[in-house]
Amino acid sequence: MDVGSTTGHSGEGAGRIVVRNLRKRFGTVEAVRDLSFTVEPGKVTGFLGPNGAGKTTTLRIALGLVAPTEGEATVNGVRYDQLVSPATVVGAVLDTQGFHRSRTGRAHLRVYTAAIGVPDQRADEVLALVGLTEAANRNVGGFSLGMRQRLALATALLGDPRVLVLDEPGSGLDPEGLAWLRAFLRSFASSGRTVLVSSHQLAEVEQTVDHVVIISRGTRVFEGSLEQLGGGVHAPLQVQCADQVKLATALAERGITDVRAVPQGGLAVGGTSSTAVGEIALAAGVAIYGIAEQRTDLERRFFELTSGQYQPSSSYGGPPDLQHAPPAGLPPHSGPSGDAAPPATADAPARPPAAEPDSPEQPSRQSRPEGGGR
Repeated sequence: MDVGSTTGHSGEGAGRIVVRNLRKRFGTVEAVRDLSFTVEPGKVTGFLGPNGAGKTTTLRIALGLVAPTEGEATVNGVRYDQLVSPATVVGAVLDTQGFHRSRTGRAHLRVYTAAIGVPDQRADEVLALVGLTEAANRNVGGFSLGMRQRLALATALLGDPRVLVLDEPGSGLDPEGLAWLRAFLRSFASSGRTVLVSSHQLAEVEQTVDHVVIISRGTRVFEGSLEQLGGGVHAPLQVQCADQVKLATALAERGITDVRAVPQGGLAVGGTSSTAVGEIALAAGVAIYGIAEQRTDLERRFFELTSGQYQPSSSYGGPPDLQHAPPAGLPPHSGPSGDAAPPATADAPARPPAAEPDSPEQPSRQSRPEGGGR
């Protein structure tokens, strides 16, 4: 996929993003705590963490929109505000709300071509690149969420940047759009450019990124490749066979000793491939009924690394012991004394009556406050 010609950019490590000892406090809240990581050119780097972990704050600092309390974030060895022509170095999408609803997609892009000093024809080039040519003359107010995501990406690409910084770029895209985005980002990175993607779509990230940075409570908990994380490496094989002892013996004779029985039945075999196991079983005369790779996926590792950032309440204020309610048709469970709970009577109703709609005791319905920033 053609992502445009590579433009030359001087500086320390062209396209490299470095976050070093970053801290950011908002009053008494420490959103980012001593955070350090590096995003290298030629790779798609996933920036992961639960809501409130500090992802968006970190991206805003890297783009010069928020001043850090301590530390720094640099691109090409300098802060964003020191870049001579930032639009030709970094393209960024942090939200998809910055559109004038009455402007067409093409008109929106031409406002930005004038602002950053590139030819108007670049607007049509990026519209074609993101698949919006047919919608170029439609008002943005009529765009779907997925179309606005594509238009935001087109805006970021106007300067033919060396670096892309994207916050939740897959939000609102259908499966076809996600597949297109995945192919585009990998093509962009394969040309030697840098991609930093913040996302909660963990399954999609696993199919897209080469490198991951995971943060929790504002600090880094993991940085490395997918193989190092455990998402995509060869894990023990689950082997179902006719004779476990005979197969284990045959594997040991071939130097494969990481073999153990598993509770689900069959053998867990490590340190080899399914092809090798099949060939050894065939030579030993052991029938194989199935071989499956026990794969540690990115989502499981993500939750292992970030568990505990938020501790939910053990109760939501509903009826106590709801989780111990008996199945239908069985008597109610015993009370604290061991006696069965007495049935409801006319003098002792099963539950208090609901308040009347106009009753002052009935609390008014409140809308949930919006969650905090990431």
